[in-house]
Amino acid sequence: MTLITLGPEGTFSHELAGKLEKEPVVLLPTIRAIMAAVARGEGDGIVPIENSEAGGVGETLDNLVRFPLSITAEMYMPIHHNLASIVPMEKIRVLYAHPQTHEQCSDIVELLGVPVIHTSSNASSAREAKKTPNAGAIISTSAAALYRIPIIMPATENNPDNTTRFVRISREPVRDEQPEKCSIVIDPSTDRAGLLHDLLAAFARRGINLTRIESRPSKRGIGNYVFFLDFTWSPATMDAIAELRGMTQVRELGCYRKIEVSK
Repeated sequence: MTLITLGPEGTFSHELAGKLEKEPVVLLPTIRAIMAAVARGEGDGIVPIENSEAGGVGETLDNLVRFPLSITAEMYMPIHHNLASIVPMEKIRVLYAHPQTHEQCSDIVELLGVPVIHTSSNASSAREAKKTPNAGAIISTSAAALYRIPIIMPATENNPDNTTRFVRISREPVRDEQPEKCSIVIDPSTDRAGLLHDLLAAFARRGINLTRIESRPSKRGIGNYVFFLDFTWSPATMDAIAELRGMTQVRELGCYRKIEVSK
């Protein structure tokens, strides 16, 4: 199976995909482009969905709503960043960083005190820094090696336990009688007091553990949101979802297992 993930070469997504499969890996410039390719049947996608420091990846969540795709597995990858430049730190006048990288390394960014230009990926940050005078980039070790930029400060992440959760995206849901986790998206059709309480109570009454809840704008106007829920799988899962459907619009994103990633 072809895996489609975020490029160019040197991204964490590319590194992870290389650890998962020996099949061809296709690199695309945006998460939306990855989702669209999966929807066309060109392969499965590997995309980041949340980070322990920066939270949910909005582009992934928004495109899970946009495209009729399923989550079929999850993976966790430790994320370590580095400050890299072809000039010494005191000569850096501009810094390139992906927005999520910026947030994960906000302490060192504040310390440097130079303008930050956001890029589409860590690999793009490396390429821009290499061709821009007196520039630096916060990038992965693999990107620094690939683009031959010296690392002048390793481990720039705010938290040494910095971790990103990735998901595998497919056209069809995985069939597993005992998955580990499920994900849904709720699009409230009404706005009333206590609605969110009632929705969450459907899980609490059945002893189902919610592992994550996040809201995203519905794109239908200010104050209108959709809610993403992750929860541990239980034999009562389908009963809880059926109860939710009696109150609001629910879309199942999939029930799946965790894939262990080699070091």
